Amino acid sequence: MADDDSLRRLLAEVGRGDAAALAQLYDLTSPKLFGVILRIEKDRGLAEDVLQDAYLRIWQAAGSYDPAAGRPFQWLCTIARNRAIDGLRRKSSGEAQVLANDDGEDWVARLMDPHDDATAFLDRDALSTCLRRLEPMHRDCVVLAYCEGYSREELAQRFDRPVNTIKTWLHRALSALKSCLETVS
Repeated sequence: MADDDSLRRLLAEVGRGDAAALAQLYDLTSPKLFGVILRIEKDRGLAEDVLQDAYLRIWQAAGSYDPAAGRPFQWLCTIARNRAIDGLRRKSSGEAQVLANDDGEDWVARLMDPHDDATAFLDRDALSTCLRRLEPMHRDCVVLAYCEGYSREELAQRFDRPVNTIKTWLHRALSALKSCLETVS
């Protein structure tokens, strides 16, 4: 994997419309981004489509990348995750995926790449500990919203609550998670 300076340079070149720089960026980052996507979208064929969609978005948005806003690979991961979540949302458009997969896989593990360093992602154990401390419905709401891509409206329908109640649940749960992660981490 390339260092941050190389990725920043490539993103700047891609932002100026350099297709060769995009090809080089793809070669350097696609294996890791594919791993991120595959943790969200289990179907390998669909994950490959999401990867291509992510690089199309990177091509379109590279000019807006601001190095002061964060590390380049994290920016790329955010695009890949968002595209994968959007794909799940389109695919499931109605019935949600369950928080625990049918095969018993931990959804937190699904979102994390064991090859990334500790600074790239939240500590899995701390996150799991803090999520367990939330009220079950609030925890489910947070997981569905931020890991599965559910909108507030979809959550309101799923939990048979008003949208404003869902907003309150999310706000309180995220505040509790933040406080917890500051003490647990």
